[in-house]
Amino acid sequence: MALTVGSLFAGIGGMDLGFERAGCKIVWQVELDEWCRRVLAKHWPGVHRHDDIKTFEGRPCDIICGGFPCQDLSYAGTGAGLDGDRSGLWHEMLRVIRLVRPRYVLVENVPALLNRGMGVVVGGLAQSGYDCEWDCIPACAVGAPHRRDRVWIVARCNSDSRRAFQYANSGRLKGSRPESAYEDAWASDQAADWWAVEPGFCRMGNGIPSRVDRLKGLGNAVVPQVVQYIAERIVAIENQSLTACG
Repeated sequence: MALTVGSLFAGIGGMDLGFERAGCKIVWQVELDEWCRRVLAKHWPGVHRHDDIKTFEGRPCDIICGGFPCQDLSYAGTGAGLDGDRSGLWHEMLRVIRLVRPRYVLVENVPALLNRGMGVVVGGLAQSGYDCEWDCIPACAVGAPHRRDRVWIVARCNSDSRRAFQYANSGRLKGSRPESAYEDAWASDQAADWWAVEPGFCRMGNGIPSRVDRLKGLGNAVVPQVVQYIAERIVAIENQSLTACG
């Protein structure tokens, strides 16, 4: 049976797509932006959606994923950190995690989180019964023609998580780059042609419906291939556990 996923701060569904490609099933989404919700409704028409994480009381799932807002964490922002109105929504994410008690949690944010609240995030997960692994994985690690560094935190709700994430025949999460084909693409512009989404004249494409909304949605989105890379390893761990139990 496929692992079920609940998506917080879903945006246009970048994380959702990555998990789906890994064989998981999206069962609920939370997103405030109306235009993004229309995109989600188009691609996941049968999935329950809620508009505001502050009023969301949770629904059962195996995995909760989400990239909470980075504006107060980013070095380009005010530096308010997790006390800010936007990045402070991490506390709402943690509230939902505690309500639902999923088996796994995937958290994404900008690298500035490491200096502006990482202890609070990991500490909150630890106090809630989750063991964490994390790494900074850029988009170019999966072949994108840009770097786009992001911190990824994977948490598992049991005491065996440290052993489990030393997975066999796969990449490493903590303190290292992805291996095999991803290592070759780490600092390269491989597959630049098929990654291209706009004409060569930067931000000069005309006549595209809802173009501003699309650019905002893409700018806030994660690269699905990175999520797929992580999700496939979570699925592999679960399959190994089922084999061991069987």
